[in-house]
Amino acid sequence: MKSWAETVYNTGKVFLFFMGFTFLFYYGIVWVHQEYQDYHKYDEPQGSAVKVANMGHEEKSTSWIDRLLLFYQNGE
Repeated sequence: MKSWAETVYNTGKVFLFFMGFTFLFYYGIVWVHQEYQDYHKYDEPQGSAVKVANMGHEEKSTSWIDRLLLFYQNGE
């Protein structure tokens, strides 16, 4: 049977590993947050960007059956 001191030593070792990895994970998340804090994902694109969607201009001639079939086709 293990001695009391060996049990305390192994428990302390596991505790220190747990705390070390917890701090490592925490500061890793803080670093990622600071890295992307000033990233503006909704800015206008630079260069020769091409618009791929026409938002707000929907055809009025579609019937409700066409919309229902589109709903089932896309699985939304």
